[in-house]
Amino acid sequence: MTNWTETYRGAVPPWQCDVTEHFTVGYYFDRLEETDANLADELSLGDLPRRADLSRRINVRFARELRAGASFHVESAALSVDAGLHLGHRFVDSTNGEVVTWFQEHWELSSSPPTSQQRETIAGRLAVWNGPAEELRPEPVTTDGFVPTARGRVKSGDVDTAGHFALGAMVLRFSNASGQVGAAIGMDAAFMQQQRRGFSTFELTLLITGALPLAAPYLVETGIGHLGSSSLRMIHRMTDPRTGAEIARLSQFGVNLDLDTRRPARWPDDIRRRAAALIVPVG
Repeated sequence: MTNWTETYRGAVPPWQCDVTEHFTVGYYFDRLEETDANLADELSLGDLPRRADLSRRINVRFARELRAGASFHVESAALSVDAGLHLGHRFVDSTNGEVVTWFQEHWELSSSPPTSQQRETIAGRLAVWNGPAEELRPEPVTTDGFVPTARGRVKSGDVDTAGHFALGAMVLRFSNASGQVGAAIGMDAAFMQQQRRGFSTFELTLLITGALPLAAPYLVETGIGHLGSSSLRMIHRMTDPRTGAEIARLSQFGVNLDLDTRRPARWPDDIRRRAAALIVPVG
């Protein structure tokens, strides 16, 4: 527990659960913004997490579900200050102390390197990561084959304290995009309700390379990077449609979940056939 500090404590409201009947992934990132700000205070980093030029890589592994009414807290720590800043967060079930979700972050600090005093503070507070190792997934070799899955504009309720598209709001848009993919392959609302199925994410990797201000337009396009017997990896790209510049990319790996047994279920043949048409080359 040394050098891990509590950065959030709360519960899962039922209105923040999705059709899969568990805590929606976007709200994990909503809480992450709070934990990052609190950890930045602990490490004397000021407003660094809110800088528009901060490039970030966030890897998430879901070990167990959080469902409506669950109480949880987050423990956070700096892991390394070499080649950028590496942070870790553990989402913990407050009832039994079990870690249910692991977050690893890498902040690219070349444009705003920490001062010698900040590096000294961080170096004196480093913790050891005891979570799962990050698995690097292949990236698309081209954007050909990606289809539009979400489009809109940044609204007043979407921005963080610095006025940029907030992490949680961005990931909620990616979640909406996954719903569009589901509809395209036949995993639509009727299928999920009649068959008692849902898409359950077990791994996310979010790359943030830009920022969008209030009222800016956004476009999300998606391709499928992996199709297994019960699993699916979606790759979402968020761009500014005015310039084509990529703002964020999300790799979302999950399974077709039987909502009654809470276990993975095989994809029906028709869904597999339609999903195969959306596979994009990766390498």
